[in-house]
Amino acid sequence: MSTDIKQQSFSEIINGDTPVLVDFYADWCGPCRMVPPILKELKSRMGDAIHIIKIDTEKNPDVAIRYQVRGIPNFILFKDGKVLWQQAGVVQAPQLEQIITQKLQEYDNS
Repeated sequence: MSTDIKQQSFSEIINGDTPVLVDFYADWCGPCRMVPPILKELKSRMGDAIHIIKIDTEKNPDVAIRYQVRGIPNFILFKDGKVLWQQAGVVQAPQLEQIITQKLQEYDNS
């Protein structure tokens, strides 16, 4: 993750021009530990076409509550501040890429 992302607020990031995939997780969550290599692969597949950020639900409960994150890991795809897709559970990188590409095409065509 680039340092400029860390210096921006969550709302600034999700309202930017670049789509953002947010991974909601917690340190105690077993399945959440499977996600980092998946996100690394996704980033290598998609490059600068997407920002990927991780949010610890224990440290940021307000954000988790705002987006109704009930199960973790939980992925939310944002574009222009809008939620395009949300899903709980582990999703492999090829599926994530396919879902993200499809949701962005649907959004751009709407």
